Amino acid sequence: MALKTDIQNDMKTAMRAGDKERLGTIRMVLAAIKQREVDTREDVSDTDVLQLLEKMVKQRRESAEQYRSGERPELAEREEREIEFIRVYLPEPLSDEDLQALIAEAIATAGATSMKDMGKVMGLVKAEAQGRADMGKVSAAVKERLSAA
Repeated sequence: MALKTDIQNDMKTAMRAGDKERLGTIRMVLAAIKQREVDTREDVSDTDVLQLLEKMVKQRRESAEQYRSGERPELAEREEREIEFIRVYLPEPLSDEDLQALIAEAIATAGATSMKDMGKVMGLVKAEAQGRADMGKVSAAVKERLSAA
């Protein structure tokens, strides 16, 4: 709940500062959190908030690509600014070396020897890398490591 509280406090700060663009993005984030709470009928955890934020960043990245291909750079730039506002709440991304070390540790912990063990490995890696790495890239790296084993 601490992350949600931080976002709410930042909304108040943006209101006081008159930062309409940041305020709009924060309100959108809070609306997504509220929607998740209504859908599940329970308070969201920090992990849930991180998942929502990752999803929102991914959506905006894809939208920015679409706008650029559609020759609408002003809209792409707006999406990229929203990404920067959202990224403030995400933890520091893992470096490639740290990610590879995390994957190797998860493989050893799970005793993984083949692709059949990918679910176990991904479960361990996801717990540590949530919000800090693109899970699609993590999955590809785990597949590569397990298929080579």
